[in-house]
Amino acid sequence: MSATVTVLYFAWLRERVGVSEEQVSLPTETMTVGDLVGLLAGRSPGHAAAFQNRRTLRCAVNQEFADPAAPVRAGDEVAFFPPVTGG
Repeated sequence: MSATVTVLYFAWLRERVGVSEEQVSLPTETMTVGDLVGLLAGRSPGHAAAFQNRRTLRCAVNQEFADPAAPVRAGDEVAFFPPVTGG
């Protein structure tokens, strides 16, 4: 059984990726948020566009803000969103 995480996209990230949520198989048992971003950026041209300027993105793992060094494990929910959502 592969290790998967649920990835959520908000605002313009969702528009570029084309989905609001997806299940992603992890290549290793434990990764970091930064590793996951690299993996996601290679999935499609839309993903690449969404993650082009990574410093402008915010991330939460299991609804807690996380930096690129934060661990991501099987079963986690990882959300990506711009610094300001709504407006």
